[in-house]
Amino acid sequence: MKSAMVFLLVVVSIICLVSDEAVAFPRPYESIFSFGDSLADTGNLALEGAQKFPSVKNLPYGETFFMHPSGRCSDGRLIIDFIAEAFGLPLLPPYLGIAATGYDVRKGVNFAVAGATALGPEFFNAMSIGSLLWTNDSLDVQLGWFKKMKSSLCTTKQECDCYFKKSLFIMGEIGGNDYNYPFFAGASIAQVQPLVPLVVSKIMGAAEILIEEGAVNLLVPGAIPFGCSAAYLSMFPSRNPSDYDPETGCLKSYNAFTDYHDQQLRQSLQALRLRYPHARIMFGDYGGASMRFYRAPALYGFNIGGAIEACCGSGGPPYNFNLSQWCGTPGSTLCGLPRTFASWDGVHLTEAAYGHIADGLIHGPFTSPPLLSPKP
Repeated sequence: MKSAMVFLLVVVSIICLVSDEAVAFPRPYESIFSFGDSLADTGNLALEGAQKFPSVKNLPYGETFFMHPSGRCSDGRLIIDFIAEAFGLPLLPPYLGIAATGYDVRKGVNFAVAGATALGPEFFNAMSIGSLLWTNDSLDVQLGWFKKMKSSLCTTKQECDCYFKKSLFIMGEIGGNDYNYPFFAGASIAQVQPLVPLVVSKIMGAAEILIEEGAVNLLVPGAIPFGCSAAYLSMFPSRNPSDYDPETGCLKSYNAFTDYHDQQLRQSLQALRLRYPHARIMFGDYGGASMRFYRAPALYGFNIGGAIEACCGSGGPPYNFNLSQWCGTPGSTLCGLPRTFASWDGVHLTEAAYGHIADGLIHGPFTSPPLLSPKP
């Protein structure tokens, strides 16, 4: 019996080594595990009840691709959906729904929750804005879910190492809500900027935990440009024309804040690569991939103004956003062709926009190092 077990372990080791040597041909990932917020959530918030954002459980959310609400904060698929499709994997189920569906978790699971933060809820309670949070399922909670589920994926360390070498872990997007909540509560950029090192440090800590758990291929996305969001353009208007980018119509100061976050994230990722040279740690430039259609919307099939005006909302022109009357609530309006808009509800993007971002990550220059070939 003992010799048979030793033989089995040797076979598993050889399989892992042989697959690792096949570096000349990019191989697909065999599973994906996703963490983050509404840019990645495929239904966890909706399964929790979505009390702070009930619209996500109703049409027109999900109407373009699924023809029904899917729990996604968009009219259709998200970036994570396009990535899964690119590698021939099923769309990731929300963690809170796998028990009811009997889904094969070895293909991957989504732990992201719309409204989630990198920092814990206690941090925002101390800022007296905890009541704004859509969920308490912060990054720490999501990591806890993964650890709880890990035993159903693999048992021995050798088995886990072999399995996770062929898995893609996507850490986000996460962190945007850590800024959204204080901004929407009235904080200035100068007041929010000191949070950036705290948020980035939390993301790095989570990435390190996943690597210690066996993750080898890790994608850590940056932020979508805040200054191009219909929400920010509506809530923080300026009478000074020079505050707007003449090429895009976006707010320059909030885009500079996005750049600062991404710069801090890139630097921290480089330090993480030095600590874990065996891991493939990728930066996903969501900002760069999306700025393409903000600068030239017509080239990507969007109406002039459709890049920054929300398809679904109640604010009227030029941005169609009202924080107290979201898309899907009485009085909101819906555009005729969501694919001609980049902004879905003023905060989240349309399936069309997410598709362009995903394409830039998968096939373009916006993932560094490239996404297509897992770490040997």
